[in-house]
Amino acid sequence: MTTPWYFINSGACSPSYNMALDEALLHWHGQGEMPPIIRFYEWNPATLSIGYFQRAHRDIDFQQLHNLNLGFVRRPTGGRAVLHEHELTYSIIVSEDYPNMPKTVTEAYRVLSEGLLNGFQNLGFDAYFAVPETAAEKQALQKPKSAVCFDAPSWYELVVEGRKVAGSAQTRQEGVILQHGAILVDLDQEKLISVFNFNDEAAKQKMREQLPLKAVAINDLSARKVTVSECIPAFKQGFEEALAIDLQPYELTAEQQAFVEDLARTKYASDEWNFKK
Repeated sequence: MTTPWYFINSGACSPSYNMALDEALLHWHGQGEMPPIIRFYEWNPATLSIGYFQRAHRDIDFQQLHNLNLGFVRRPTGGRAVLHEHELTYSIIVSEDYPNMPKTVTEAYRVLSEGLLNGFQNLGFDAYFAVPETAAEKQALQKPKSAVCFDAPSWYELVVEGRKVAGSAQTRQEGVILQHGAILVDLDQEKLISVFNFNDEAAKQKMREQLPLKAVAINDLSARKVTVSECIPAFKQGFEEALAIDLQPYELTAEQQAFVEDLARTKYASDEWNFKK
């Protein structure tokens, strides 16, 4: 027996719209106006998003962002900075009291990320969950050394051949879980590194050497090139299988669309929000 959820494939949207729609869906679900939702989306322009708690000007080289014509937005979720370019981004909106949903953040993360695991396996990859085991690995999670999301895997993030292939973050508001994350199809590591501030050139060079050992994109793992379009059915099916759900296509009403656009303009496109830290 499968449970009906809504499914939205937004395509490529602006950074402020993407974050506004995730927040709006959380609110509508919390108000009981719609069932749980899984959403897929992309970014136009390519965008650097930072975590809710990050310090924007300390961590990010905004002149370089401008030079590369990249968008910028602060997420409502935690975690570190992500360059959204050649990827499929997903979000999951579901109540904290959904049947069999673990109460702890870490275990809920594992349950929701099972869909990602299945998706990678549907594409033919031997993916598995990262579980930090040593004291040093656990310490690294609590005090990350860099502002770069893909610098290290966290609890239950997706790993192939020892390297991180998807980065996710979560927030809980109004009794609702919002988990969203990036599924890397291709990764321009030099571009990613170039938009961060480093203490010195040696620190930048160390990141340049270490990042390829820690993060990898789908198309660095396979001779066959995978497209974002191929990822959509693979991960849609992955979530349906993992969560025992039936994803039913949904389109926003004109009223809902206007609400999201207003939220995007007044909050997520504002300097007050994006540079609050």
